[in-house]
Amino acid sequence: MNEITKPAVRTLEKKKPCRLRRRIIFSIVALLLLFLILFAFDNRLTVRRYTVVTDKINGAIRIVMVSDLHSATFGEGQEELIRVIKREKPDVVVFVGDMCDNWENRALAEDVFRAITPMYPCYFVTGNHEYWTGKSEEIVALFEQYDLTVLSGTSDILVINGQTINICGITDAAAPYYSDMKRTTAQQLEDISDIGGNDLFTILLAHRPEYFEAYTRYDFDLVLSGHAHGGQIRIPGLINGVYAPNQGWFPEYAGGRCESGEMVMIVGRGLANNGGAIPRIFNPPELVVVEIEGVES
Repeated sequence: MNEITKPAVRTLEKKKPCRLRRRIIFSIVALLLLFLILFAFDNRLTVRRYTVVTDKINGAIRIVMVSDLHSATFGEGQEELIRVIKREKPDVVVFVGDMCDNWENRALAEDVFRAITPMYPCYFVTGNHEYWTGKSEEIVALFEQYDLTVLSGTSDILVINGQTINICGITDAAAPYYSDMKRTTAQQLEDISDIGGNDLFTILLAHRPEYFEAYTRYDFDLVLSGHAHGGQIRIPGLINGVYAPNQGWFPEYAGGRCESGEMVMIVGRGLANNGGAIPRIFNPPELVVVEIEGVES
């Protein structure tokens, strides 16, 4: 008599741990992707800090650089941006262009000027967007009503914290095409070319960083620029920027610190947080703080 073989009994219970593990892994991956997306599109205002050491001063000067506001908003009356600037306790504040995208939204820049210019020495140079409005003369005249110095191929000597420095500035390269100001970038640089002859620490405010090579031909110690918007899309640690105006794909001067000999250029990634054709990814709006520290000669 043949022995009857019992049918195999399926142990369904053993599959439950496998399903549970898959669910846990899926949940972890989903959370990581969500975190990555939130981090990538984080549009909160950030502060980026740099230090420049020089033997041309023997103290310290703190500069706050504001670039590429592009009529963006940071709270009612720009209260958030104003609060962060004040919190940094700057010795001088510089505005390096593209504060205003159009005449209708000029008040968004004025809110910042109204609060900040009475408190600190302030300097302004134009960007291309001030000219693209078609009302650059009106905008500059409006900004000049506030207590700031507009530099256009000109310079100033500033005494701050017992230190004496040169501050130079040039108008944007768009000026000859959109205004009555016909001096090119090269001509403006020549106009201020001898300012470094007094052996003072010399700062150049210039909206466009792509003229880095031209700046290196003169005696500037520090160049402060914007315009590139951080390349819009960044991959931290791998790609500093994907695309920037007037530089194209994978720009060399998207944002951050560049050096040539004794000259340092710092490119702010800008404050614009109001969208655009290319979104900002891993590239939050940025306020720049530069600490100039002196050493004994």
